[in-house]
Amino acid sequence: MLADADLRDLADAHGVATWYEDTERRRIDIADDVVVAVLAQLGVDAGTPASVRAELSDARARRDRATVPDTLVLRAGESPTIGAAGVLTTEDGATRPVRDRLPPDLPLGVHTLAIEDRQVTVIVAPAKLPPVPPAWGWMVQLYALRSAGSWGIGDLADLRALLTGSARLGAGVVLVNPVQAITPVTPLQRSPYSPSSRRFANPLYLPITDLDAFRQAPPEVRTEVGALAPPAGAELIDYDAVWKAKLAALELLWRHAPDRRAQPTDPALDDFATFCALAERHGADWRTWPADLRHPTGPAVAAARRDLADRVGFHAWVQRLCGHQLADVRAAGRAAGLGVGIVHDLPVGVDPAGADAWALQDVLASEVTVGAPPDAFSRQGQDWSLPPWRPDRLAATGYQPFRDVIGSVLAHADGIRVDHVAGLWRLWWIPPGRPASEGTYVRYDADALLGVLALEAHRANAIVVGEDLGTVPDEVTETLRERGVLSSAVLWFQRDEDAPGAPLLAPSRWSTEAMASISTHDLPTAAGFLRGENVRVRAGLGHLDDPDAEARRAAGDRDELLAELAGHGLLPPNADEEDLVAALHALLATAASRLLLISPQDAIGEPRQPNLPGTVDEYPNWRIPLPVTVDELLEHPLLKRAVSALRVARPAEARDRR
Repeated sequence: MLADADLRDLADAHGVATWYEDTERRRIDIADDVVVAVLAQLGVDAGTPASVRAELSDARARRDRATVPDTLVLRAGESPTIGAAGVLTTEDGATRPVRDRLPPDLPLGVHTLAIEDRQVTVIVAPAKLPPVPPAWGWMVQLYALRSAGSWGIGDLADLRALLTGSARLGAGVVLVNPVQAITPVTPLQRSPYSPSSRRFANPLYLPITDLDAFRQAPPEVRTEVGALAPPAGAELIDYDAVWKAKLAALELLWRHAPDRRAQPTDPALDDFATFCALAERHGADWRTWPADLRHPTGPAVAAARRDLADRVGFHAWVQRLCGHQLADVRAAGRAAGLGVGIVHDLPVGVDPAGADAWALQDVLASEVTVGAPPDAFSRQGQDWSLPPWRPDRLAATGYQPFRDVIGSVLAHADGIRVDHVAGLWRLWWIPPGRPASEGTYVRYDADALLGVLALEAHRANAIVVGEDLGTVPDEVTETLRERGVLSSAVLWFQRDEDAPGAPLLAPSRWSTEAMASISTHDLPTAAGFLRGENVRVRAGLGHLDDPDAEARRAAGDRDELLAELAGHGLLPPNADEEDLVAALHALLATAASRLLLISPQDAIGEPRQPNLPGTVDEYPNWRIPLPVTVDELLEHPLLKRAVSALRVARPAEARDRR
C-alpha cells in the first residue's frame, strides 16, 4: 500500500490506480515507484514529496476552477448543468444561447459551446443503439482465404466471393480480422492486431488483377504485372514475398494511373502517405529516423514531403484503391442480402514504430505499452507492445483522434468489433523499461468513449460488438447491454459460475445480447480442441511446466463437452471427429445469442489455430492458409453439415434489413 496519502490522492486525480483486484479477487497494491513512473508519462512530476504536493495543489485548483470540462459527452435527452452562460453552435451551424443548463433537445452530433474565452466540445450520442437482427455467419481470417486469382494471401476479391456465396447459404453477417494498414517496409509486421495505422487500410489485401487500374492499363503492362504473381500452393503465407510482388505490380500500374499527379487533400492521408515514403527511405521505425523527422509538423518533414512528392502521391493512391475495394466488398454483401453485413475488427492499439504512433504522438503515451497484469494463464503478465491513448489529451481534443479511428473503420463496414472493450474503461500501463508485472491501471472516461462509439455507429447505421472475454469487471458487460452493444460469448468459456464446480452453461442460457462462437483466433479450433492439438503444440515448444497435467486437464474439458453434447441429444453413437465437429455447430445453434458465428477453420475440421498466444516465430501465427479455396469451402461437405442447424436456427427469411 502506498505510504503517502498525497501520492494516492494525486494518482486518483489523474486516474492512476494504486491497487487493483486480481482474477482471484485479491487486493494487489501497486509499488510507489510504478505509480510515480506512470504519472510521469501523463506529464505529472511525482518524484519528490514537494513535487507531489505542488502537483496535487494544481490538480485541485484546476478541479475547482473548471465548471465545464473540455469535452462533454451526453446521451440524447440529457440536460446537464453548466453553471455559466454561452452560445452553442450545433453541427449544422445553427446557434442558440444557453444559460446554466444545456437544452435536452440537442440533436445527435458534435457541437461547440463557447463560454467566455473557452471552446467546449459537446458530443450528443444516442442513449442506446437499436437491436441487432438475429443471424448466423462467419468470423474470417482474410489472409487465410485462397482462390485461383489470389497472390499468395487472401484478398478483398476472395472476401467478396465468400460474402456472396455465404449469403446464398443463408448467412447474414461476416466478421473480418483487422484490415488496417501496414508499414510498407520488409520485414512486415504480420499480426493484424499490431497495425501501423488504425485509420488506413492494408494494401496486402488488394486483388491486383481485379483493380480498375489493372483493367485500364495497356496490354503490355497487364502482361508484365501478371508475371509478378507469386507461385500458388505455398504451405505458409510469406508476407514479405507477397508484398514485394504486389508493390512491384502497384508501382507499374501507378505509372499509368490517370490521377498520378493528384496529391492527397486529406491532412491525415497526407501524413500517412508521408510516413510511408519516409519509412521507405529511413526505415520502418520512426523513432530511429533523423531527429528533425520524428514529428510530423516539423519543417524538415514539410521539406521531405516536397522532395518525396511522387512517392507520397503513390501511397495516397494505394489507399484510394483500398478504399474503393473495401466499398465494393460492402456493397456486394448488401446486394447479396446479408442482413447484418460485414463487421470489421478494431485492434486495441497500434505498432509503436508505425504511422499512427508518429502522427498521433501528441495524444499517445508513446513510451508506455499496454498489456495485462499477472494471472493464472500468464504468471508474468502480458505486454502487448502497444502505446495507449492519453486520457487527458483525448478529452482536450474533443476525442477527435478516437472519432477518426472509429469513423475510418465504419466508413466501409456495417459493424465494428472492439477488441478488449474493457480498455474503454481502463488499460494496464507498463512504464518504460519495466516488465509487464510492474504496471498499473489507468482509468478512461468510458461514458465518453462509448458515446463517441455509439454516435459513429449511429451515423454509419452499424452494429457494435465488444470483446469482453476473460476476467472483466461486471460493469463492462452490464454497460454494453445498456447501450445496445453486443458482448461476446465463446463456447469454451461459458460457465455457470453460480453452480458448484462452474460447469458449462447451456447455450440456451447464454446472453441474448451477444455475438457467440465456438472458438476465436487465439484459441484451439473445434478439431484442435477435440484432438488436444493445443496441448501438443505448446508442449512441443516447451511452454508447459507439466505437459501431462495439462493433457489431463484438456481431456477432462473434452469429456465435459462431450457430456454436454450428449445432454442435448447431439452425440451420435460411434461418433468420429467429423460427427463431433458437426455436433459442436449444432450445439452453437441452440444458443440464445443474436449472432452466431463460425469460422471456416472450425467448419472444415482444420486442427491448427490461427494464432498461438505467447509465441512469435516459434509458431506460424497468422500465416496458415485454408487448405481449400473459397469455392471449395462453400461446397465442402463438412461445412454443409456444420451450417445446417444454424440455417434452421437463424433463417435468412426471418431477418429484417436494417
